[in-house]
Amino acid sequence: MTTTYTSYKLISADLQTSLKRVSEQPDVKRETEYYLAKIGSIKSIDEFFADSRLYNYAMKAHGLDDMAYAKAFMRKVLTEGVDEKGAFANQLSDTRYKALAESLNFARHGELATTFERAQKGVVEKYNRQTLEVSAGEDNTGVRLALYFERMAPSITSGYSIIADDALAQVVRTALQLPAEFAATDIDRQAAYYEEMLKLDEFKDPAKVGTFLERFTSMWELENPVGSYDPLTVFQPSSLTGISTDLLLSINNLKLGGR
Repeated sequence: MTTTYTSYKLISADLQTSLKRVSEQPDVKRETEYYLAKIGSIKSIDEFFADSRLYNYAMKAHGLDDMAYAKAFMRKVLTEGVDEKGAFANQLSDTRYKALAESLNFARHGELATTFERAQKGVVEKYNRQTLEVSAGEDNTGVRLALYFERMAPSITSGYSIIADDALAQVVRTALQLPAEFAATDIDRQAAYYEEMLKLDEFKDPAKVGTFLERFTSMWELENPVGSYDPLTVFQPSSLTGISTDLLLSINNLKLGGR
């Protein structure tokens, strides 16, 4: 049986081929064609929200499909953009919100926001990568986690960055052999421990990330024998569904670096 690390490396080592294969899948190709045909004609946030296929495509592309129901929350993210330090997206430790606001930067560009490459080809590339990771997770969640961590690692700037993202936290806890109960301890102590145990600057180095993921996948195999783990647990929206926007903001409103 192929190990978690081998499966991850098979995808990661020839990522462009893997992504091309995903882009040619009939369902992916259909949704992408619709997105590219329509997104350039969208001139406002209201128009964007009014087209559920465009909205859901962009949300999935940024790994935020579990937040598609929270339209008031997402509207605030897009309305305030990212240019002001105090903008809503900049106050959230989870960087996916900022990435969405950067891709569809209505706050800065107004009705021209969807005409830029990052709003069109850039979102498509994100959608393909997200689809690839989800597909990999259908066979082995450890592979999906490794691919996700590889993509997100450069954005980790503090212990709070890890805590704010359940999937990143799962990878780090597994690699450091921390019990699941660690996630329930004091947030500041968690952040301090991660910053003490990890050299976060190394996560900007692909080679160092690769070494870290080799350790993660080895620990994952030991902790999760085949058939013992729900392959979607870490990524399910059940932990967020039904939570009020105010409470969600409180949870996410951990500024990077604890400032």
